[in-house]
Amino acid sequence: MPKNVWLSAVALSAALIMGASTIAISQDKTDKPGMRGSRYPHLHAAERALQHAGNQLEKAAHHFGGHRAKALGLVKQAEQELREAVAWADAHPEELKKSSQKQ
Repeated sequence: MPKNVWLSAVALSAALIMGASTIAISQDKTDKPGMRGSRYPHLHAAERALQHAGNQLEKAAHHFGGHRAKALGLVKQAEQELREAVAWADAHPEELKKSSQKQ
């Protein structure tokens, strides 16, 4: 793997790990009604980690042969998937109950 691609992958991985750990430490443990992410804490944590990764990618000084832009596009795509997951969960609460009862 070329050095610049490897650096992009390491930077994105580090940003996701740091974002997730920061969220885990600073996450408000209360479950207040209407609080964004309170119903789906894991999706909310993933969303925050992706936002952090996106911010770090936007601040990167080099374009890394186009890989930074591609990674940023994938982060945006993942954020959209999370929004769609929450919308699906809100529209199908009975499916969530079934899957939680199986566990």
